[in-house]
Amino acid sequence: MAIYSQILANGLMLGALYACLAVGFSLVWGVLNVINMLHGSFIILGGYLTYFAWHSWGIHPVVMLPVVGAFMFALGYALQKTVINRVVSAPVLTTLTLTFGLDMILYNVMTYWFTATPRRVQLDLGSVSLGPVTLPVDRLVGTGLALVLTLMLYLVMRGSNIGRAIVAVRMDRSAAELMGIRTERIYAITFGIGALMAGVAGVVFASVFPITTNVTGTYLGKAFVVCVVGGLGSVPGALVGGLVLGLVESLAGHWFGPQQAITAGFVLMLVILLTRPTGLVGVRGYE
Repeated sequence: MAIYSQILANGLMLGALYACLAVGFSLVWGVLNVINMLHGSFIILGGYLTYFAWHSWGIHPVVMLPVVGAFMFALGYALQKTVINRVVSAPVLTTLTLTFGLDMILYNVMTYWFTATPRRVQLDLGSVSLGPVTLPVDRLVGTGLALVLTLMLYLVMRGSNIGRAIVAVRMDRSAAELMGIRTERIYAITFGIGALMAGVAGVVFASVFPITTNVTGTYLGKAFVVCVVGGLGSVPGALVGGLVLGLVESLAGHWFGPQQAITAGFVLMLVILLTRPTGLVGVRGYE
């Protein structure tokens, strides 16, 4: 029984990180109908910025959160405004191909500049024990940050004018335009927020796991799974999807070995697609 308590704790902590990783991807896909193949590279870029700030200047990852967030928002906003907006109304395969090409450029630039050597911010915070469960403090802090960041996005979407405009554009673009909402601006802001959330997820991941350009595809795949499981276009959906994926991977890793954990996640995605295509939470606008 003690081993399953540990697995449950590990799965929930991992799931919270997955929710933070996927929520920006879900936002862009749900609002712009753009499958952002850059998302995994955005996460790693945020992680690299955090690592080198810590390694070169001793800047703590928590201090880097707003810095990385602002930089990634500006990068995402500029990319959408100058490049992606030119094809945003094209079939989804066109935007997917465009973001895939941009991802290949960013991936190769990062590999050239930073190399593919795994790097991690070693905070050495120790661990705490709660009965039979041992929890690394760095992962606890990362889980807390991931939940706070996800909650902040939820509150922005629910309680701000920008958030309500994004929801309006997602639900009915034509009606939103008739109400005076500038959809091109909202699209750029949405893509910027998606990049921001990917970047701050990278800050958290760099403090918990080794980061390298070799895992950009892995993180992108996990974002896909979380969106399908939880429901596209929903912050609660991303949270539920992340927690379920974290638990499934933890259990699969215990039963079948660590290498089968990723396989279990994709099996879960297929089951959800076949039995509940709208996801466990469903879609009611980006709430």
